[in-house]
Amino acid sequence: MVRPVGSKKFLEMQKRNPEIKPVEFEFIKSKTALVKGIGMTASRQARVSYKGNSTMGVDIQGVTEDIAAINNVQVDSGHSITAEEARRNAPVAFIGNDIRNRFFEGIESIGKTIQIEGRPYEVVGVAKALGSVFGNSQDNFVMIPIASYFKTYGSNKGIRIVAKAIDQQHLMEAQDEIRVLLRSFRHLGPGQDDNFSLFASETFVSLWERLTSTIAAMAVGIVSVFMVVGGIVIMNIMLAVVTERTHEIGIRKSLGARRRDILNQYLVESSVLAGAGGLIGVAVAWLIAITVRQTTPVPMALPWSSIFIGVGLSAVVGLFFGIYPARQAARLDPIEALRAEK
Repeated sequence: MVRPVGSKKFLEMQKRNPEIKPVEFEFIKSKTALVKGIGMTASRQARVSYKGNSTMGVDIQGVTEDIAAINNVQVDSGHSITAEEARRNAPVAFIGNDIRNRFFEGIESIGKTIQIEGRPYEVVGVAKALGSVFGNSQDNFVMIPIASYFKTYGSNKGIRIVAKAIDQQHLMEAQDEIRVLLRSFRHLGPGQDDNFSLFASETFVSLWERLTSTIAAMAVGIVSVFMVVGGIVIMNIMLAVVTERTHEIGIRKSLGARRRDILNQYLVESSVLAGAGGLIGVAVAWLIAITVRQTTPVPMALPWSSIFIGVGLSAVVGLFFGIYPARQAARLDPIEALRAEK
């Protein structure tokens, strides 16, 4: 993606950098050889209405014909903006799933006319649902021909050029090619900095991987601390249980119970206690996930693997921290144990 943004001082450079112009898009499109799709787009939020029902904050996108395919927006019904519609500035719209659900739930949307800032647009297609990212819906949009967008808002500002390399192996080469073409069009010398920015998909992927790895590392550390604290609590509980049941242990040993029998008994009790606590925790997490999913736009789910891992780890922690109390119970002298008060 090419768009006029800054480097170190974002706001200052944003004001100083030239806006991307349609003629620059046409120049890059005609000269580039390492991309299989290139488009031009601009967007802003606006009000969309249909038969007196309106919604605010819709992402209105002025696009060329390749934008939907480049952004992996698939068609559910009808078609996306075509080259002919873009060429003749047709008053047509390709809507997201949220707009269909808002205005056309249970009825056919193709052929209907919606209003964007008071201007009529005929719906020619509906996109397949894209879902949400960080709780923000990706389906609350309307695509219209970019010439119609500029006619409605009276400005050619805010243009972005979006391109897709011919394959992953040529991504960096395609990025360098577009940079050279745009520098050449703007007559930038060898010693001059770029007055635009290029964003590759790898940039966002690497940023996402760093973010998630940091969150995962913090989560592992926090969970480890809680597991140790929980294990210590379980060990203290089992020590108290052994003290309260000393007489019982003496009776069992006098009737022939071996050390191994006593050891296994308390290890099982410790594991069951911790596993039951883990199961309760998983149940609470499951209820929270359902509540958040149904009451907010944030997508939350609890995979079955997480349930098994959570309960299993809890049982292992109980087994480990139950070893010391179990050994203490197994080492009790039966005679001394029988003398203990009930």
